[in-house]
Amino acid sequence: MNLFADPNPESTASPICSAKGCRAAAEWVLAWNNPKLHTPERRKTWLACEEHREHLSQFLGVRGFLKDVVPLAQWEEPQP
Repeated sequence: MNLFADPNPESTASPICSAKGCRAAAEWVLAWNNPKLHTPERRKTWLACEEHREHLSQFLGVRGFLKDVVPLAQWEEPQP
């Protein structure tokens, strides 16, 4: 899934935070996987604003899912 692909190319919308109810601009990418469901190299992503980065990281971390936290501007999507 391309986080930056815009289904409406005329739109100027920025990626938004994945936290429930949050509409703030995303600043962070939280890369994760569920080892019971995904191969070790697979990465799913959540986006986070500065306010929700720690909360979402802790949510994934206590479950053993969190693999990496990267600033959105530096995120490079893994190649299949």
